Amino acid sequence: MKPFGVHRGRVVPLDRVNVDTDQIIPKQFLKRVERTGFGQFLFYDWRFDAEGKKNADFVLDEPRYEGASILVAGKNFGCGSSREHAVWALADFGFRAVISSSFADIFANNSTKNGFLTVRLSDSEVAELMHRARDVNDYQLTIDLEHCEVRDDQGFAAKFPIDEFVRHCLFNGLDDIGLTLQHEVDIAAYEALHLTPSALHARRP
Repeated sequence: MKPFGVHRGRVVPLDRVNVDTDQIIPKQFLKRVERTGFGQFLFYDWRFDAEGKKNADFVLDEPRYEGASILVAGKNFGCGSSREHAVWALADFGFRAVISSSFADIFANNSTKNGFLTVRLSDSEVAELMHRARDVNDYQLTIDLEHCEVRDDQGFAAKFPIDEFVRHCLFNGLDDIGLTLQHEVDIAAYEALHLTPSALHARRP
């Protein structure tokens, strides 16, 4: 998992509340087993019409937001079903973090396990970032996980809360497998002490 330390990127505002996982990645695209390839279908029902033609008015497809890696959204982001594909789609599209005043618990947990950062700020702070992302051309933010801070070059700075264990995992790029492998020596020692007779016999040349 890619570590998250300090990230600076262009910001795109998605001024909608209760964005659920079916809106993030519609169910008809959940046929892949890989974690890649979902970005092209991100917010599909908002980005395309019934005939599959692109909706040029949707904010993600405005030229000024091309290459954005930080999404600012309304409250209760990631609600709905528990599909992990929602995080995969956001990451595959190029986002590294989403900022909102609240997140669905399962979405936030899935994000952690995929190296994707959910930043929780107050309603007023999110509204201010929405305003700046709309009014300032090429608006960029720096998200500093070491100091748990979001800041820009125009004087905005805000601290965000995060569980210390979650911060440790993201900062060091540790998913569940990575956490387990930190104890590889202890696991091997335990297995050596608890080998069954059949396992011992199987190991003999």
